[in-house]
Amino acid sequence: MKNWLHYTASGLDNVWLANGFVVKETKYGKGYAIFDVDGLHRLLATHLVDKNARLSGQEFRFLRNHLRLTQSSLGKLLGDVSENAVSLWERKDNVPIAYDRWMRMLVLAKFQGNTKVADAMERIQSVERLVHQKYVVRGKDSSRRVDLMKKSEREQLELMLA
Repeated sequence: MKNWLHYTASGLDNVWLANGFVVKETKYGKGYAIFDVDGLHRLLATHLVDKNARLSGQEFRFLRNHLRLTQSSLGKLLGDVSENAVSLWERKDNVPIAYDRWMRMLVLAKFQGNTKVADAMERIQSVERLVHQKYVVRGKDSSRRVDLMKKSEREQLELMLA
């Protein structure tokens, strides 16, 4: 237990890694490299879906993020639920049981490749992406240009901001 890593980068504060990471010394102190983060998050999501108790706000947010849904897009997917309501559930650990179950079904549908659910999520994500596009300025001085941020760049930015 002494060498376990308290893994909070997922947004969950109740996860420790016994292995699957390396410790690196940097000039700023210890750094950690986690192996197969996507696989780790899928494992955590699977565990949460199978959990007998209700989801906490953190767990609900983790699953929402795992599905790559914003609070607003999840609200639309659930049927005209406001972004503020989703935010409140996540912050106050007060996820209504019906939406707890819906979240679990959405995650299961994604894992099992349910194309109708996946297509609905993709349509909502596409609209959200258009509304919340991110731009990057490239080049120097007079050769600067503005481009849409690539998906890989957005993912790296989200990881840096998480």
